[in-house]
Amino acid sequence: MAKQKSLTQSKELEKQQNDLEDMYSCNLDLREDKHGTEYVRLVISNYPQKSMVVEAEPVLPESDATFVWWIKILVLCIVTVAVVLASIKWGLPFFFQQVLYPTMQWESTAFGRPVLALVLVASLALFPVFFIPSGPSMLLAGMIFGYGLGFVIIMVGTTIGMVLPYGIGLLFRDSIHQWLKRWPQKAAMIRLAGEGSWFHQFRLVALFRVSPFPYTIFNYAIVVTSMTFWPYLWGSIAGMIPEAFIYIYSGRLIKTLADVQYANYHLTLVEIIYNVISMVIAIVTTVLFTVYAKRTFKELERAEANGEDILSSHHSDHEMEKLPVERPKHQGL
Repeated sequence: MAKQKSLTQSKELEKQQNDLEDMYSCNLDLREDKHGTEYVRLVISNYPQKSMVVEAEPVLPESDATFVWWIKILVLCIVTVAVVLASIKWGLPFFFQQVLYPTMQWESTAFGRPVLALVLVASLALFPVFFIPSGPSMLLAGMIFGYGLGFVIIMVGTTIGMVLPYGIGLLFRDSIHQWLKRWPQKAAMIRLAGEGSWFHQFRLVALFRVSPFPYTIFNYAIVVTSMTFWPYLWGSIAGMIPEAFIYIYSGRLIKTLADVQYANYHLTLVEIIYNVISMVIAIVTTVLFTVYAKRTFKELERAEANGEDILSSHHSDHEMEKLPVERPKHQGL
């Protein structure tokens, strides 16, 4: 009996050893397919029912990735052209016929020109306080009053619209400071505008006005920096001049197209050439100002990062601490 029991235990141990050897004996097979992508196949031998195959995701070669990128750009261009053509075919006629022309007729009959000028000035002054874009009011000023009086209306209204948020922001400066902590990189850019000499502040405020940075937010956010009032005011006025002329030209162009479409007005060859050249100049000027502003901000950020590393993510709290919590009494309004 003892011999038979010992033999049984020996067979069980041998069986367990074989199971362990089968379990841990695996083949690592690294192969390459015809496209040059690699995958790893893991096969456990002697267990055909429980075999596992683990394949890594194929990695596209650099040439294929470039091809896919160009395909995406091509598709984006096709979609953009389709949207533009659809807007020209159906969107613009609907806008002219149902919105623009009735609005122009209503304004010409419901208001006199002095009252309409005051309405436009009031809208340009109050819209930025409530974060409402004032572009439509500037377009109307250009359409109705032209380059002379339209420019005066736009500059007066927008100047008031830049001073009011600045004064209101001073009353809620601590709340704005806490709110800006949610976007430390944007706060760092705004802080750059409040540093340096009078001319440095003037220059950066003007660049903020011509850059894509939302000016309605900038009007409030600038109060948490060391920016004084006068460079803010004159920089804002200087930065608004190019935008005012672009809006006036756009308004005049829209009015001309509306007259051609619905008032039986015929453009002469000189007027066509003038409008085409003016459009090209307006587009080029807008692009140049935007590119110059973006490049200047990037250079300032790079110089600041090299000097103090304020734009690093692990310094985000530190850079917000640099925004002055209390404003000197001689600064502001």
